[in-house]
Amino acid sequence: MSTSIFHALIRTHHITSRKKVAHLRKAATKYDCYALLRSGGCPGIMYCKGSEEGVKEWVGTVQRLRYKDFQLASKPAPVESSVAKPEERTGLFELESVKEFAAAMEKRGLSEWWKRGMEFA
Repeated sequence: MSTSIFHALIRTHHITSRKKVAHLRKAATKYDCYALLRSGGCPGIMYCKGSEEGVKEWVGTVQRLRYKDFQLASKPAPVESSVAKPEERTGLFELESVKEFAAAMEKRGLSEWWKRGMEFA
């Protein structure tokens, strides 16, 4: 039996607090999720992928940290089977620019999904 892979996309005003990032890093490990952050400035972007429960718990952790302008751009939902790649390591990984984040989403086959969530498309 295979479990569905879920993902979610979050936008915030910015991600600059190293204390909050450390908290999110621990949560990614605890909930066995892959998390990608665009940190250091505006906008803050977060992508999470894992089990349904893990993604929902990780998103809940982000909400409890009370980020300014928190927006759940794409609610936790199953990843389309055509782009579901379970081989990613769990943990939290950071990128410094929106351009790098866009490239990471394209690499995963999620470019259109990401653009819709970010309201670019």
